[in-house]
Amino acid sequence: MTRAPPGKDGPSSGNAHGEEERWTMRDFTDSTVIVTGASSGIGLGIARGFLDGGARVVLNGRDPGKLDGAARALGRPERVAEVAGDIGAATTGEALVRTAVERFGGVDVLVNNAGAFVSTPFTEVTEEELDGFLLGGLKGTYLTTQAAVRRMREQGRGGSVVVIGSALASHSVGALPCSAPSAGKGGVYALTTALAAELAPDGIRVNMVAPGVIRTRTLGRGAEERYASVGLLGRLGEVGEVAEAVLYIAGAEFVTGQVLRVDGGHTTGRTG
Repeated sequence: MTRAPPGKDGPSSGNAHGEEERWTMRDFTDSTVIVTGASSGIGLGIARGFLDGGARVVLNGRDPGKLDGAARALGRPERVAEVAGDIGAATTGEALVRTAVERFGGVDVLVNNAGAFVSTPFTEVTEEELDGFLLGGLKGTYLTTQAAVRRMREQGRGGSVVVIGSALASHSVGALPCSAPSAGKGGVYALTTALAAELAPDGIRVNMVAPGVIRTRTLGRGAEERYASVGLLGRLGEVGEVAEAVLYIAGAEFVTGQVLRVDGGHTTGRTG
């Protein structure tokens, strides 16, 4: 959030001195944002949201071909850069930051979105699959955030880190077994709260957005019928709704260490 110029419309409230203040949603023009896992789905939607908000965006994905296709679909090549690579390797995070600095002058926001979601019964999860969630999701988030925070500290103007979690990590659905990704997301939640405390003196805010069941390709056919009833609103979430939440919390300058659940009321209750 940023203070609106005098005379502009916006919600107002009195401050400690009884003076009226006006506020408006943050404009991301002149901000540089790194989004991991941005080749498709939620990550691509988040990247699009920041571009629409005026930001410059560095995209990451493991598959160079898919990542290039995502960048072309977004358009605005003067404000988009790409770095292909697995975030489980420290060199990928370093390359993302280096590209952001070389192309756009710095790093203001990091969105840790990378991490697959696969529904697999507990006893059928292989060691390789488990490593993918723990190393790619948790370790990758850790290493990428390290690289971004080092740069944010050098810049000396604070910054924002947004981690994409999952409402299913704390409120599971029996029909959607996801112990492996939930284990990784649980670790990412702990990392979020720890970093919010450690980085607050640097003016770096760290928050999590925890989506519920969102309409993406990974859900497959029949998802509406199977999962719409898990939340109070009785429907699946949309990618754009997650992106809206990310943009809000990335710019909310008095919010840190929080989890913003975008789950249609899934963690609160059910309609029946």
